[in-house]
Amino acid sequence: MLANIPKIKHLNSNNFFLIAGPCAIEGEDIAMEIAGRVSEICNKLEIPYIFKGSYRKANRSRIDSFTGIGDEEALRILKKVGEHYQLPTTTDIHSDPEAAMAAESVDLLQIPAFLCRQTNLLVAAAETGKAVSIKKGQFMSAEAMRYAVNKIKDSGNENVALIERGTTFGYQDLVIDYRGIPVMQQQNQVPVILDCTHSLQQPNQTSGVTGGRPALIETVARAGIAVGADGLFMETHPEPAKAKSDAANMLPLDKLEGILERLLHIRKAIQQPVQV
Repeated sequence: MLANIPKIKHLNSNNFFLIAGPCAIEGEDIAMEIAGRVSEICNKLEIPYIFKGSYRKANRSRIDSFTGIGDEEALRILKKVGEHYQLPTTTDIHSDPEAAMAAESVDLLQIPAFLCRQTNLLVAAAETGKAVSIKKGQFMSAEAMRYAVNKIKDSGNENVALIERGTTFGYQDLVIDYRGIPVMQQQNQVPVILDCTHSLQQPNQTSGVTGGRPALIETVARAGIAVGADGLFMETHPEPAKAKSDAANMLPLDKLEGILERLLHIRKAIQQPVQV
């Protein structure tokens, strides 16, 4: 998948790749700040990097929740980030017509977890010719994701990846079944990415605002690398508490470099041959 995305760097580093950025595009300055800092870190560590930002948030608990700054403006910013830093970019889409619209500005189209079974949406994304990442639904088994992958491939697009983001546990929590990562890799022969922030969400809070457990981001990331995830997905922000979306579970930007450095040690360790 990565080899077919333009502007991707460090493909021969043997490191995991990183998809990271703010939950939502809040404005040009903050997007450029985050992209610039994460790009600097990833260049230093030779980690392939894709900038992520949602141009619109369609799945909100409350009608007064922040949904975006306007589609055209947010997509313009995503395109500018990619051009300025020579980075591949990604955003999520929510309806069939959005696929072609977003494809004009980004390199990778993301299918949200709640929409991973929507055939027309998957086909529309595939037909843009852009790479497609599909988040595993919180209600889906790892094995069942083969059908989502097949919808992309049967539409003539082999450039697809899957994102593990946890499974519903009760009404207000998620758990990660790490067995699903190798299952989806072997079953579909596609890269599998672990979403280290959304998998720590605590949905359905009585306040109508999703909670989270960001203190565990490094913990789940370590486990994901240990079981062989191809990439990691992390939402990050200089001041998560002030973020307009997903403030409860984003990683503070100043903690990213240290976490990535420690994860690289795990990646290196699992690549060593076992001595018997």
